[in-house]
Amino acid sequence: MLEPRAVILVEGESDALALRALAVRRGRNLDAERVGVVAMGGVTNLATYLSRCDGVPVAGLYDAAEEHYVARALQGAGRGTGLSRKDIERLGFFGCDRDLEDELIRALGAEAVEAVIHSLGGLGAFRTFQKQPQWRGRAIQEQFRRFIGANSGWKAAAARALVDALDLERVPPPLDHVLSRV
Repeated sequence: MLEPRAVILVEGESDALALRALAVRRGRNLDAERVGVVAMGGVTNLATYLSRCDGVPVAGLYDAAEEHYVARALQGAGRGTGLSRKDIERLGFFGCDRDLEDELIRALGAEAVEAVIHSLGGLGAFRTFQKQPQWRGRAIQEQFRRFIGANSGWKAAAARALVDALDLERVPPPLDHVLSRV
């Protein structure tokens, strides 16, 4: 990509894949628009990436539990002090209640998530997972989150597939908000 016109910072590769998939579904070509989507390898790297993006408009996604890291990094980059969630959003960073997968699972509902797992060839493994003593009786959303996050390669594959299964009227707000910023 040529010099980016804007950058979206996300925690991990699955977040980047989900965001790119949503952009395509929204009819956008982020590469052609020169919008970089960068997986930082965790929110604790935000300050480093903000310093690399000096002079370029930046937006981002983060997990709500990590909001204090985001506020601290934005403050350290000279973007304000005593930042509240609303201040952070005004700066273009949007929190997912737990994480992006949780947002997508909630937006889709159990039946649609199960269909996605089935389409990826994982329904048998998911049923086996559900029978494990520590997961029996837990909320289906928790089971989906853990199953998708704990199996090698599943998080990336599921990110795209979950976004592809979304009704575009039910896109989790943090995803739409961050795309609208760039």
